[in-house]
Amino acid sequence: MDINWYPGHMTGARRKMQEDIKLCDVIIELVDARIPFSSKNPDIDTLASGKKRIIIMNKVDMADPAVTKLWVDYYEKLGFMVLKMDSRVRKETLKVTDAVKTVCKDKIERDRRRGIVAPRPLKAMVCGIPNVGKSTFINSYVGKATAKTGNKPGVTRGNQWIRISKDVNLLDTPGILWPKFESQEIGLRIAFIGSINDNILQLHEVTLKFLDFLKDNYCNILKDRYIIEELGDSEELLYKIAENKKCIKKGGEIDTDKACRLILDDFRSGKLGRISLEKPTNIE
Repeated sequence: MDINWYPGHMTGARRKMQEDIKLCDVIIELVDARIPFSSKNPDIDTLASGKKRIIIMNKVDMADPAVTKLWVDYYEKLGFMVLKMDSRVRKETLKVTDAVKTVCKDKIERDRRRGIVAPRPLKAMVCGIPNVGKSTFINSYVGKATAKTGNKPGVTRGNQWIRISKDVNLLDTPGILWPKFESQEIGLRIAFIGSINDNILQLHEVTLKFLDFLKDNYCNILKDRYIIEELGDSEELLYKIAENKKCIKKGGEIDTDKACRLILDDFRSGKLGRISLEKPTNIE
């Protein structure tokens, strides 16, 4: 299975980001805490070379806390400031102002020495791949619905400046991927969290791969959620889940396609529990 998704609008969005990044003091990149490596766009490292950087590990409430700690340590050792958060909680998003001031302290001090008593707001670009929660973060941070939100990739299509306070202005950017994933494992993880349009995926095969992972790494999660015995291969487990959740077509046939969508939706919404799909020790 070859997974890649790079629709035409992403090429234009990347070009616009390359232009606007020159105007910004700091780059805030949101990643999904369940896949902090796979959801980190390597193109951003190239575009943001020389800029101050903050990584927000979003959806931390859905990730395995022990694994999240490993990722925070991993990125801090690489020199990033790291914030972990559930961006729906405003008091967590408000921490970003202090983080921006901290990473930009050299610029603030230079302005002070030059006698600039009312410096311009710091300009922060917010970026990330589709469906990591950028718009939810911005709306929570601002305190009102400023950016469009949705549970499907591709909601934000254009760059938008948003005034947060006298200290910080944000530039919201569309979610973009990169033209070719380094490995199909990365592509699969990105598909699992919903950052690729489901309509282009072989959802049956993707779901079987996801069930394989859960069997090997989170024993009993399927048993607890779907009241099934975790016996047999992933195809058998999928059939049991479809049967238990009454995923039935007209005529009484088991609807495994419906069960695939149900399982992935349960994971993406956190209903399966706190699951991390990768660790710093096994990234590909």
